[in-house]
Amino acid sequence: MEELKPIKEGKVREIYDNGDSLIMVATDRISCFDVILHNTISKKGTVLTQMSKFWFDYTKDLVDNHMISVDVADMPEYFRQPQFTGNSMMCRKLDMLPLECIVRGYITGSGWASYQKTGEVCGIKLPEGLKESAKLPEPIYTPSTKAEIGDHDENISYEKSIEVLEKAYPGKGEEYATKLRDLTIELYKKCADYALTRGIIIADTKFEFGLDEQGNIVLADEVLTPDSSRFWPAEGYEEGHGQPSFDKQIARDWLKANPDNNDTLPEEIATKTINKYLEAYEKLTGTKLQ
Repeated sequence: MEELKPIKEGKVREIYDNGDSLIMVATDRISCFDVILHNTISKKGTVLTQMSKFWFDYTKDLVDNHMISVDVADMPEYFRQPQFTGNSMMCRKLDMLPLECIVRGYITGSGWASYQKTGEVCGIKLPEGLKESAKLPEPIYTPSTKAEIGDHDENISYEKSIEVLEKAYPGKGEEYATKLRDLTIELYKKCADYALTRGIIIADTKFEFGLDEQGNIVLADEVLTPDSSRFWPAEGYEEGHGQPSFDKQIARDWLKANPDNNDTLPEEIATKTINKYLEAYEKLTGTKLQ
């Protein structure tokens, strides 16, 4: 069997060309603060792929998506190996739009730090007197540019997003920027409302979109996973301080508290991280990971 090589490797994913489609493999690598750590987190890639599948199915009435199949039986023989089962997704090829579409429903993380200094988050003026982890009156859209590996994404204003898209697609900048903003907020509201019924608060998340051959905007990449989102338990939530989370915040917090970490997590922190991923998956989908 011929070994296939990825055409692109991201921080945690590998992408293979499959003729008229792509195969995205979510690895067990973990990235924090835009740095790929030396550890792997067992089962993490499977959680990311299966959770994305769940959300793609849940949101397909709102926006089309790129998913074709997560069954390796539908993929070339090379992918019918144990290391690809569960963590691989065959996808439509798209022209990916050059923005990360970030939506924040609660004030936390870098948004909280910015608000304390300026009363704004990514240039958006917020009401006075908000406490850490407070729910915002309405979700806010704070897009960013996509960075190469090793660089940091840059937060930009909605107006700047029009410029970025206009440069890439002359005559379409404002149309695409408006659609991306509106879709991002609609998706967030629909999914956050559902997650709350399952005991999870989605504090913030990011979406990515591409264009199909007809020029339609299509949801792509991963959706509402612990890698792209901040999940909090609804039980015990109260504003005024940081919240426990179902995502890689455990890993981030340990790295911040231990600056001489050599980009490596202790095994105990790696285990706690995957247990949180699994708990989020099971709460949101109502099923155990196969």
